[in-house]
Formats: sequence, structure tokens, C-alpha cells
Amino acid sequence: MKPLVMTGWLTPDFLKNDSVDLALDLAFFDFIWGPQPSPDELAAHLGPRTASHSPDQATHWSDWGGSQWKHSKSRKHRDLSLAEFCQHYETVELWFDVRPKAQLKLIWLLDYFRSYPETVARLKLRLVDLEMSAHEKLGRWDPPAVDVTERELATASAAWQAWRSPTPVACFDLLAKDLSALPLLKPVLIDLLEELPSSSTGLGASEMRMLELIARGYSRTNWLFHLYQLRQTRIFGEWEYGYLLDGLAFGPRPAVAGLDEELRTLDRKNLRDRHAAYLRSKLSITEFGKAVLAHKEDFSRHNSIDRWWGGTPDQ
Repeated sequence: MKPLVMTGWLTPDFLKNDSVDLALDLAFFDFIWGPQPSPDELAAHLGPRTASHSPDQATHWSDWGGSQWKHSKSRKHRDLSLAEFCQHYETVELWFDVRPKAQLKLIWLLDYFRSYPETVARLKLRLVDLEMSAHEKLGRWDPPAVDVTERELATASAAWQAWRSPTPVACFDLLAKDLSALPLLKPVLIDLLEELPSSSTGLGASEMRMLELIARGYSRTNWLFHLYQLRQTRIFGEWEYGYLLDGLAFGPRPAVAGLDEELRTLDRKNLRDRHAAYLRSKLSITEFGKAVLAHKEDFSRHNSIDRWWGGTPDQ
């Protein structure tokens, strides 16, 4: 039987040559931004379908197969738990690339599968050493595949529990441990830790980089949000960078001027109007922002920071 693919980047290339039965991007949870989902929420999402699941809100794992389900040989089993569903395949391939969101999704799934040895025996981990978009452009669709053993599972479980801890201490401790079973994980962990507020500036790496760019004359949000090589940080997506920028511009003592005032009151779910407001903005750095950039002021002493880092609330 053709394999089942789980991925952090759903792309038609998995299906072009008819080499897989089904490709799933389990995108319901965002483990980067906001509070972590509860164990009950996670268990319900991956468990068997019940009357409490809402197809409209995609609250069950099988709601993420889209139109592929009508071609899947296993579609009649889609109401099972994910682990039981996987047991209808000889091979289940895990394609999770170098992006932090993808690696967090990988350790979540491996921690879950650890309780299901029959499923683990079917797992193959693809070592996707570039972003999936790069593989798509280069036509590289045969990265190395390795068996998932207890070593990979133990590493994933330790990392998953550390990420969900109420303080970052466990994640710092992980850096001193052997994480080579999951070779893409350690760089991601370092990047995540760099987003914690600095002891000298009160800001994380992405906020500091935005201040640097604005100070150099990059006054448009598109430059800040979308030019990856210029931005150099990779943790957040467009909207999350926008929320960070809101915090820099709208606190009691702003580090950034010129952000459209309408963003103060627009609902975060109103993506269309927020996008237009970001495009209208022409940014500049304030004198206070320059002092923060020079490590002479601590942003957090004058402005509240209200967001989550893993299981840790930054407040």
C-alpha cells in the first residue's frame, strides 16, 4: 500500500506522481504563539471522532485531509484515532522541515506515538534539511529516511515536555544534552530561546531585529515581515510579526512611530483591514527605541509584555 505522509507543509508535490495515499498537514494547533493547548485538547484532537468534534472548525485530525480523502484507500477508517489510523499503512513518513513550527509539530507527534509501539514500527523520519518550499523549487523529493527508534522518541518527549513547561529552564537544560537523534531540533531550540526578553533590552531577537531595520530606513512593514534573508529571524509568521510591531509602537513609551493608528482598535481576526493598515504604515524609530537598540534602556521597564513563550507567560 502507498504510504501515509504527515507534514508541516502541505504541498501538491506529494501527490503529483501518485506515490502516496494521503498527505496530512495537522495545522489545527499553533505551538509558537499564544498559550499551549491543554492535554485534553491535544488528546481529543488526535483521538477517535466523537459527537463533540466540529468538522467546520477542523477539531479532529482527519478534518485536515481535504479533497485527498476521496482518493484514500483508508478513508473508511478516518474516524479512528490517529495512531489507530496509521496502523492501516505499512509505512508512515514524517516530513517536517527546519522551520520551528514544523519541528514543534514533529516532537508533539512523536511524543504522542510513543505510547503506540505498533504505530512506531511503521514510522519513517525524513531528514528534510531545507525548508519545504526550497525542496519544492529544487525538485528534491528524496531526503534520507531513518527508522524511528526509542532514541528519537525519548528526545522528542523530553523536548515536548520542556517546551510546555511553565518556565524556560528545561529548554535551556536541553541544550546541554545530546539531541542528535533529531538533528534539526537544536538550532530551532536556540532560535526559540533567543526570542525570550533580553536581560538588557527586555526584547527578543525578532523585536530587536525590527528595530535595527527600522533604524536603517526600512520603513515599510512588507520589508520587515516578508524579506526572510533581511529579517534573519524565523520563528514567527506575518501576523505574529505584526503583533510584535504593535507592542513596539503602542505601549506607554513606544520604540517605533508611524504604525497606523487604526491597528490599536482593529480585532486581530480582522485580517483584511489589519493588512491594509500595515501597508499604510511608514515606520521610524523613536529616541527611546534608539536607546533600547543601544542597550541603554530596557523596553520592558516602561511597557508591559503580554504574550506566551511555550508554556511560559511573558508578563
